[in-house]
Amino acid sequence: MLTYYVCGMQIYPRMREVLLAIVLMLQIPTMIHAKAMKLKKSDLKKLQQIMAGNFDSELQSKADTSYFHIKLHMAPIWTDDMNGYWLYVEQSMANDEEKPYRQRVYHLYKQNDTTLVSKVYEIKNPSQYIGAWKDLQKIGILSIDSLIERPGCAIFLHKRKKNVFSGSTPWRDCLSSFKGAAYATSEVVIYKRKLISWDRGWDEKDKQVWGAVKGGYSFIKKKK
Repeated sequence: MLTYYVCGMQIYPRMREVLLAIVLMLQIPTMIHAKAMKLKKSDLKKLQQIMAGNFDSELQSKADTSYFHIKLHMAPIWTDDMNGYWLYVEQSMANDEEKPYRQRVYHLYKQNDTTLVSKVYEIKNPSQYIGAWKDLQKIGILSIDSLIERPGCAIFLHKRKKNVFSGSTPWRDCLSSFKGAAYATSEVVIYKRKLISWDRGWDEKDKQVWGAVKGGYSFIKKKK
């Protein structure tokens, strides 16, 4: 059996996975409050390239069974639009990919010299687009006019270091009634081949009513 060493202490693969998951979850508060860097002209395109692809949380789910094995797919759409970039987003349980529990469209654009925005839209009649991330003909009939903006739910992202972006929704602005919530929050850290996302719902007294408790979900980008 393979063994590893941390600070001179012998550990086994299972323990190594647990330690890795803990480290990943602790990265959100650290990166969210890190100093924002001035954006380069190429950073918006770089963010789109990093986000586009197929991700899953399998490693984290094996390290901590309180996290589910989730598939996350983000595919570029409307690539001829000059006003930023668009992504079709689909999220599902790994064992039930034909029934995604979340389908969205993200619009990525630059707000100012230090801020990139990921505006979030719901989709009318989403079931007809299931699997569009791998069959973009399904999304050919989708138009911008058919999207439903989620006010207050945009994520404001800042560059923290090369190929690393992090940000969140404004506090209390993203309204939600799911499972008795009054509002929802999203915090993300985006690396070159990893995305950490922490979505939570809160009631009117700021008590958490849904979402992961320990920390965000860690999605690893799969190689093509």
